[in-house]
Amino acid sequence: MTRRTKIVATIGPASDSEETLRALMLAGVDVCRLGLAHGTIEEHQLRIKRIRKVAAELNKPISVLGDLPGPKIRMGPVIEDGGLFLAEGQRIEVRPGDAPTAPDHIHVDYEHLLEAVEVGDTLVLGDGAVRLIAVENDGSRLMVEVEHGGRIQGRPGVTLPSAKLRVSVPTDQDIALLEGLAGELDFVAASFVRSADEVAAVKDLAQGADVVAKIETKAAVEALDAIVNVADAVMVARGDLGNECDIAEVPHLQKQIIRQGVSFGVPVITATQMLESMIHSPSPTRAEATDVANAVFDGTTAVMLSAETAIGHNPVLVIKTMSHLCERAEAAADYSTWGSQLGRIQGQVQLDVTTRITAGMSHAAWRLATELELDAIISCTNSGYTARAISRFRPPGVLVGASPHEDTVRKLSLVWGTKPLKMDQYGSTDEMVWHAVEKSVKAGYIKAGNLVAVLAGAADGAGTTDVLRVVRVA
Repeated sequence: MTRRTKIVATIGPASDSEETLRALMLAGVDVCRLGLAHGTIEEHQLRIKRIRKVAAELNKPISVLGDLPGPKIRMGPVIEDGGLFLAEGQRIEVRPGDAPTAPDHIHVDYEHLLEAVEVGDTLVLGDGAVRLIAVENDGSRLMVEVEHGGRIQGRPGVTLPSAKLRVSVPTDQDIALLEGLAGELDFVAASFVRSADEVAAVKDLAQGADVVAKIETKAAVEALDAIVNVADAVMVARGDLGNECDIAEVPHLQKQIIRQGVSFGVPVITATQMLESMIHSPSPTRAEATDVANAVFDGTTAVMLSAETAIGHNPVLVIKTMSHLCERAEAAADYSTWGSQLGRIQGQVQLDVTTRITAGMSHAAWRLATELELDAIISCTNSGYTARAISRFRPPGVLVGASPHEDTVRKLSLVWGTKPLKMDQYGSTDEMVWHAVEKSVKAGYIKAGNLVAVLAGAADGAGTTDVLRVVRVA
């Protein structure tokens, strides 16, 4: 059994040595994520260099995703020994500023705090364990009541109603990181986006990296159609999404985001707390195993690990466990129903001519794959779009994405079920098709006697996939 759902692993102190990176890649990592909120540009560059070195030694097309910090609102520091305990029902004043927090008041480093919060709004501290409800705001003083109490320490993040926040994406820190890491990242994750315009602003600065829009606010959910139309990929960022939305809505939002993204060839990463118990434990909880399987059943392109691989006790075991869970779920997933429903969806959507042709050809390839029981589909692609177009149908058989461009080959590591393959640039479509088949055989993806479909377009890279050939491998 071969896993087709991709795995994104966060690289941190527990996993950034060459030895551990090598073990992670051999265990099944497809994308290495760097949390750019932590560390210097120089430290990120060294990690990227190590990732590239190990991937090259293993001849694996591993991509690197840099996760931008975005606007982060934090509470003023707690200076009391042992932290500060907030009891349920307690009332406390919240003030704008970054001065230390005290037992009778909390500072939040957002100058427009009093304008952003209305009576009845919820403020979430840290990972959601402490929740406050605004009970009084006369424009000069904000009082909250502790709905769910707990101990707070350090400078936890503060989640405020996103729709009313006056923050800009990308932030100055995001821009500095994009400039400092220009040309070194394959993907950039844009945090706290609320509109397609903010995603486009990050794309303008990404310098060749594909942009992953993190869906973590109500505003982003409401603008999902427009964001999917602009983004190269999206992430179901369940941590912050669960802080801002009713927790009961998160599973349904996950399904909605995955369906919306994948339906239009936009990869979707499901993230946050997937195997969190494995930070310390050698095995996941039953609930975590079920969560991973359900993400696969939902149709997710990739699953992501955060602290589990960044600071966890055994990052390599985490990857092996995640891979096993995904493989087992894929064996039970109803991909044929997904593909047939997707074909109907495509017929109801207005697309430009070039996109409509590629959508139609990929739909035809899926029909052939199911009716002729094809052994493989090879997508010849310059940008990766053709490979994404066919993978969204979740067809049976091997998927190969062949491209003459090294950066595209690496980015294909985030395309569901797709085996990236580097090929040369050819002068005609005939050459392209036959050499793609030949290289796929040499790579061990297909063999003599296999029945294979090849999707291709003009050799000059005009952008339209208008060739579909069925080949019996000699």
